[in-house]
Amino acid sequence: MNEKNLIITAKILSTLFRPFYMPFIGMLLLFVFSYLSFLPFWTKMKILLIVYFLTILLPTLLISFYRNYQGWTPIELGAKERRLVPYLICFVCYFVCYYVVNLFHIPHSVGSVLVAAMVIEVLCTAINLKWKISSHMAAIGGLAGALAAFAQIFSFNPVWWLCLVILLAGLIGTSRMILRQHTLPQVVAGFFLGIVCAFWAVIWN
Repeated sequence: MNEKNLIITAKILSTLFRPFYMPFIGMLLLFVFSYLSFLPFWTKMKILLIVYFLTILLPTLLISFYRNYQGWTPIELGAKERRLVPYLICFVCYFVCYYVVNLFHIPHSVGSVLVAAMVIEVLCTAINLKWKISSHMAAIGGLAGALAAFAQIFSFNPVWWLCLVILLAGLIGTSRMILRQHTLPQVVAGFFLGIVCAFWAVIWN
């Protein structure tokens, strides 16, 4: 693969696995492996639509509006000093989603995924004030941590799913380094931060 194709592939992977996609993927895993799989189909669809709108569509639109208002490219937005507002937008959207989930008495496990996402966002925001950490890797690490926690709670074997998540994490981390958005320590730190935060957030919540 030549350099141009490598960069295109890296950009595609970075776009497909944006950090705020992970709570939605976490919901899908819950609907496969937990007692939530017994919910009526349309109930699950309503929950997924709420989560999709508040954790993917809304933050994407708001961050795009902010970036365009500032006249920055997506790469320029990735600078450490410019990441605070996108982090805050994601946190507020997750908090609103968590509030809506509780307002409509949606099952507790759904809320625990959102709590994990908010904890990761807060820590990434705090760390980013001093040192740039990979939010992409924190998100995929959070998915791995939540998967391990739910495996313990609901007693299913997560090995093959964890293998898939770790493979994706390797591809995403490599993509971020190819695009020169992060160094290896930033990628590794983000991944392990996500694992630890999500695991304990789900277990304790």
